[in-house]
Amino acid sequence: MLPYQDNFATTFDSYPEMLSYHETMSKETTWRRCKINEMRIEPLDTGSPLFSKPADFSEGISEEAVIDTAANLGLALRVGDDLYPIRSTAYKTLLDRAKIGGTALPKLKRKDLADVLNACLALYSSEALLLVRDEKVSAAHSGDMKDYSVLPMDELLHALEKNMETRFPGYQFESGYSDHAFTSGCWTFPAQKDDLLGTYSKMLASKGKRAMAAKLVPGIRFMTSDTGIASAKVSAMLMGTQHPIHIGGCISVDHRLQKKVSDFEKELDQLFAQFSDSVGRLQTLLEIELDYPVNAMTRICKKLSLPKKEALEAIAMFEMAYGSGRATAHDVFFALQEIPYLMKIHKMPEAKMLIVEENMARALYLKWHEYDLAKAVNY
Repeated sequence: MLPYQDNFATTFDSYPEMLSYHETMSKETTWRRCKINEMRIEPLDTGSPLFSKPADFSEGISEEAVIDTAANLGLALRVGDDLYPIRSTAYKTLLDRAKIGGTALPKLKRKDLADVLNACLALYSSEALLLVRDEKVSAAHSGDMKDYSVLPMDELLHALEKNMETRFPGYQFESGYSDHAFTSGCWTFPAQKDDLLGTYSKMLASKGKRAMAAKLVPGIRFMTSDTGIASAKVSAMLMGTQHPIHIGGCISVDHRLQKKVSDFEKELDQLFAQFSDSVGRLQTLLEIELDYPVNAMTRICKKLSLPKKEALEAIAMFEMAYGSGRATAHDVFFALQEIPYLMKIHKMPEAKMLIVEENMARALYLKWHEYDLAKAVNY
């Protein structure tokens, strides 16, 4: 895959590689302000006049980018003398600027969709903030100074690195990922295992889970997006299992209200305390005994809107292991971790997996006995 393609994604095996990628991307990114009513949408499917006129597009936009857009969103944006293909990541923000929505819109022919958007965009004289990257418009945010705030990914990474060097010496980079919608990276803190997991590990060992305690390592996941799908956030993770376990959000800074990278830096000061709080919530699950753990797991999967196919597989595996016997909420929480692992095997999109993992972490805040009922439940 090449960067101009809508389905482009890349992974990083080292932090310098990830940082260099985002530093280069920041230099090559353009943020452009314009009036919403100055934006004009044009169809860019294979039957539109623009499709056969790649030279009409702004400098630096290749014929390949035009062809890729026709195969995806099928729209272009004209503002002033410039004409850009529109990436699929910009669709939601474009609807937001037009103040419209609905499931029927994507079903329209591209010319009809363009006409609807243009009729609505013409009504608003406020500003839009366009993100132009890799030959396409990737987002059309609100241009109000009190609304969308640009938080460059490379600057956020520098701030995170600085905090880890001070608070978590010996930290290790695990993996990184980036596509046109968001970027993420994982680090582990092996030197802080006793500080962060000491009491929890001892409780696991006392419950006969010494092997599990030995392999778990504390870590974090950093995630951010400049296309409107996520704030700049750091989540608590447990590594060492077949798939990282999300145990709760630690800090989060929205791209709003004139927020700056310095606000993200300040929030990072709470990282250790928030991580410890997440571990504490996980630890309490060891003390919650469930009489009907399979039923509880099924109800929780429904409550958290977890993907049905993978959830049913995970529930079946848990039932084979525990039968009709009792189990703890901790046992069920770890059984839930099969779901993102199965999603990975089934090659589900990374973005969807991250959303599911965040939803699963909400299980730490549930009143488990409300789901521990004798009556079976269908998913």
